[in-house]
Amino acid sequence: MRKGRPTTAISLRPDERTQLKSMRRSRSLPASIVRRATIILLAEDGLTNLDIAAKLDITNSTVGFWRRRFAQYRMQGLHDELRPGRPRSLEDERVAELINTVLHTKPSNATQWSVRACAQHTGISRSTVHRIFKVFGLQPHRTDTFKLSTDPFFVDKVRDIVGLYLNPPDSALVLSVDEKSQIQALNRTQPVLPMGLGYVEGVTHDYIRNGTTTLFAALDIVSGKVLAQCKARHRHQEFLSFLRHIDVNVPADLDVHLIIDNYAAHKHPRVRAWLASRPRYHVHYTPTYASWLNQVERWFGLITQQSIRRGSFRSVSELIRNIQKFIENYNKNARPFMWTATADSIFAKLTRLLSRISGTVH
Repeated sequence: MRKGRPTTAISLRPDERTQLKSMRRSRSLPASIVRRATIILLAEDGLTNLDIAAKLDITNSTVGFWRRRFAQYRMQGLHDELRPGRPRSLEDERVAELINTVLHTKPSNATQWSVRACAQHTGISRSTVHRIFKVFGLQPHRTDTFKLSTDPFFVDKVRDIVGLYLNPPDSALVLSVDEKSQIQALNRTQPVLPMGLGYVEGVTHDYIRNGTTTLFAALDIVSGKVLAQCKARHRHQEFLSFLRHIDVNVPADLDVHLIIDNYAAHKHPRVRAWLASRPRYHVHYTPTYASWLNQVERWFGLITQQSIRRGSFRSVSELIRNIQKFIENYNKNARPFMWTATADSIFAKLTRLLSRISGTVH
């Protein structure tokens, strides 16, 4: 015979279920709210309080409490009740005034508000201003960069290149190609201090310049392997030489799709003539101001972070040997970058950015 308090049945409306699933996936909500949303979703699936408690490693009484709260108050019941304590000393109007000040004005002697400047301007304590900044996500000290493409064929080019990433053609090779120019062979003026327990690696801020090199790279988007060469300059002559290097190293029976940007050297008449004389080559230019669409840029970030930026090189030849060693080891365990963005998701993000821009125009 079943004993104890009967379990409260949970039946969700479609909008409630959607909201609860969003709360369960959230990484910004407090963990307690995420857990309560999970309790309700599991309860609707028919799990008992004991099953839910065991699954979430919480007590049976906690599960029963939030199940009953939801049944009585629905979504509002998942939030904590107001607790007794000292009443707020700051009225809503003053909080709203502070927020409007930060969002729509600038201090007379600076480009953005700080906690200290805002406290002096509004007469509210610095600790309270800091709490308001944190609660409402105000970060006037930070900026985010963007650049809109002015390419009249932006939509067509995005669909073309994203289509290659998500559905590469059979019997063909898709190569993301570009060059990283002006890589400096910097030699630190003093030895690097090794990392230890409680302190990070120490590097001097000054250095001796020992010349530069340009790294040409072609990333195979399917295998993740990289074909690369270092050259002294980055004119059309060097780019054409790198194309010949690609041609020698790619099986002759494969078509080659090249994804490249609009740099002048890539569109030089000699380069165009070389490509036109080889029907197996198909060129896909990225839109202007959209280098982020070229996957090899991500690989350039990897080699910069892991092999170049913190290195110390006494000559360009030493820098080149370091780059070649990195590429050799990288190709042994190469993995492709997982491209997940569809063309429609990119356009949707661009639409949201345009909405923000239009909202700033007064």
